[in-house]
Amino acid sequence: MIDLYSWMTPNGRKASIMLEEVGLPYETHRIDITKNDQFTPEFLAINPNGKIPAIVDRDGPDGKPISIFESGAILIYLAEKTGKLLPSEPHARFTALQWLMFQMGGVGPMFGQRHHFARFAKEKIPYAVERFTKETHRLYGVLERRLGEAEYLAGDYSIADVATYPWVARWEWHDIAWSDYPNLDRWFKAISARAAVDRGMKVP
Repeated sequence: MIDLYSWMTPNGRKASIMLEEVGLPYETHRIDITKNDQFTPEFLAINPNGKIPAIVDRDGPDGKPISIFESGAILIYLAEKTGKLLPSEPHARFTALQWLMFQMGGVGPMFGQRHHFARFAKEKIPYAVERFTKETHRLYGVLERRLGEAEYLAGDYSIADVATYPWVARWEWHDIAWSDYPNLDRWFKAISARAAVDRGMKVP
């Protein structure tokens, strides 16, 4: 059994989508970040960085419990545990891992800054809004070009798609038109139609 500690954010939904995709049984624990639940001693014992998501696998390596934090590490752990959504062949594996890291280092942080400065900042800073909007659109362009070459980010559906989808799912926050990104639109609709993704997006 996996214990999932999460909230309704793109990073949180990466973990729940992955758990639904690989079919492992899990129990969800709501960590309400609007109430600072992520800073309780109990949660910090699982993730010292005080961020969601985190998991505890009660049946970890050698049958011993293990806690995993950082959403990318969670996806890799679950992929390796189940043998799903991460190829074993070296070239295919590193194609998936590099697009996962593209999400971790680019899409997540930059889209997140765009969300903050354009939607939530108490003081509107035009320079910050412009900077992160431009970078968000640039990253959309990278995704669009890649998805013109391959059906999914790593060729076949993988953890790279699982990681990227919940961020693109907030496209209405990004000031984009799908007509400008037909390949990304095709990818987004294909993933949205997956039953496991639909279930995972509703957790918690």
